[in-house]
Amino acid sequence: MFVDEAKIYVKAGDGGDGAVSFHREKYVASGGPDGGDGGKGGDVVFVVDDNMSNLIDFRYKRKYVAEKGQNGYSNNSSGRGADDLVVKVPKGTVVREAETGRILADLSDYEPVIIAHGGKGGRGNAHFATPTRQIPKFAKPGFKGEEFNLVLELKLIADVGLVGFPNVGKSTLISVVSAAKPKIANYHFTTLTPVLGVVKVDAEKSYVMADIPGLIEGASDGVGLGHEFLRHVERCRLIVHVVDASGIEGRNPIDDFEIINKELANFSEELACAPMIVAANKCDMATEEQLSELRKYIEDKGLPFFEISAATTQGTKELALAVGRALADLPPVKRFEAQPYSQAEIDEKILSDRSFEVTVEEGVYFVDADWLWDVLRSVNMEDYESLQYFQRVLRNTGIIDKLVEMGIEEGDTVSILDFEFEFVF
Repeated sequence: MFVDEAKIYVKAGDGGDGAVSFHREKYVASGGPDGGDGGKGGDVVFVVDDNMSNLIDFRYKRKYVAEKGQNGYSNNSSGRGADDLVVKVPKGTVVREAETGRILADLSDYEPVIIAHGGKGGRGNAHFATPTRQIPKFAKPGFKGEEFNLVLELKLIADVGLVGFPNVGKSTLISVVSAAKPKIANYHFTTLTPVLGVVKVDAEKSYVMADIPGLIEGASDGVGLGHEFLRHVERCRLIVHVVDASGIEGRNPIDDFEIINKELANFSEELACAPMIVAANKCDMATEEQLSELRKYIEDKGLPFFEISAATTQGTKELALAVGRALADLPPVKRFEAQPYSQAEIDEKILSDRSFEVTVEEGVYFVDADWLWDVLRSVNMEDYESLQYFQRVLRNTGIIDKLVEMGIEEGDTVSILDFEFEFVF
């Protein structure tokens, strides 16, 4: 089974918690706080694996969670950082955020890409000792790791894409110009998966050709197999449009040409403008009148035209060489640029969901709100202006009002994601 799209969930590891500890050693008085920091959570890293040809593995495993960093220890010992979670994908995989469609990475080379960053470890109580607070009995919890719902799309990396109606001879063509061995038969939709073949131009030059199956009228709207496989044409530097010049199946080759071009344009405006060569296949079964009419129509559009017969290899070598020459003047295979979040977008994302819940246990007011993790990450509680910002967030989001409504009094303890402080009006 060929799978070229999958939805998965990834979560980087949370940071380990800082430790609350005090040094105890014989003959050493007033050892002081010595709680170590928590370790960093593991990142989720995507890497290319040439042994993978599609995304079928992600049909059976959809959740990928990295390990949490270890908590801190006494004696100022930091917890161990967690190992990264490595996710292997086939070359050409585009990673998108499911909710927004934003591209997070294009795995077109062998450079590892961090998709979700692990949370930083919390600081131990040794960091919070001051001349006026010599025995801090608190430490910082680790920060949460990033998490995403992702859509993985495999877009094959090929220099040339063969497009055309079913049964026009694309599979036969790729089999005679390369070492690819696709299934070939005299019926529609013989090819059910994209097929790649390496075409040798000479001893030192070659290019990759892809047979894209399933294009018929309505392909861009999901008819046939086209909607599934049109994405594999997007990276192609050059399109070879194969038409049945003989019209043996009762279709007009000019109409076929226009229908497929319309489907390419409906799927992507860039595809409509892509460089194209037209290969009139089955020319050995076409009449001179058919070939002459088709040639004039194609050349009037300014496109190169080649008469071939893939079954007898007539004209296939000339076509393969012409494709190689055309590729020499074209830019490299398309790469999709990642779209990282700006700081303003990050802030908006953090505060977009301001829901929270307040509960009281043994006189402590617990505020539960996941979005506050990212607020706490940016707040330095030892800095007055930063503390004021934190107080404004609590007030503007209605948390302060909720605490007052629930009867909190000055001096009562508030716990927000394990960070505790005394409430002051």
